[in-house]
Amino acid sequence: MTLTAAIRPYRPGDREALDDICIRTAHNGQDSRPVYADPTIFPVTFAAPYVHLEPELAFVLDDGSGRAVGYVLGTADTPRFVDAFRREWLPLVAARYPEPAGEPRTPDEAMIPLLHHPERMIVPELAAYPAHLHIDLLPGWQGRGHGRALMRAFLQALRDRGVADVHLSMATANTPARAFYDRLGFRPIDVPDPGPVTFLGRTTGRLEAL
Repeated sequence: MTLTAAIRPYRPGDREALDDICIRTAHNGQDSRPVYADPTIFPVTFAAPYVHLEPELAFVLDDGSGRAVGYVLGTADTPRFVDAFRREWLPLVAARYPEPAGEPRTPDEAMIPLLHHPERMIVPELAAYPAHLHIDLLPGWQGRGHGRALMRAFLQALRDRGVADVHLSMATANTPARAFYDRLGFRPIDVPDPGPVTFLGRTTGRLEAL
């Protein structure tokens, strides 16, 4: 029997698979495990809080057997999400990832402050793009149109909620991801001193172009 991959809403049983996808794509689109001593900091910061706080805006690529091999997730309202992250999510996980004192000395220590300071997500230049997202697929599922389908599902969900614009941040070094976003109609947002990331934005309209 041939299995057919499909986009579907996130289910709680997908959580372990989402963590794995995030870890295996977190280092500029590559596997973070060779670089980080404890790469679980990535899903705890960039995946799990979204499915905990706004599971209705999470979609997965199911390989046809029930296993998630890609996902898109995010929030419709970044300031509201940051508040919920601080109040509801951080108390659940902060003790497992204590914030280092002083300047970071390892890749892990450079990542952990991102968990402890969700207010970093509130950037004045992004106010016109209240929603934001994260999208990741395992390497074997990339380049086959699945990322585009995931993005369409997420943008449609935002549009159904009356959200007109969305943004994302990406590692500037991840040039394949930038090419993907460009093809989907995302455009640069000028943010002063963005560090190692690039901010991109898009309307939730014009879905027929996807």
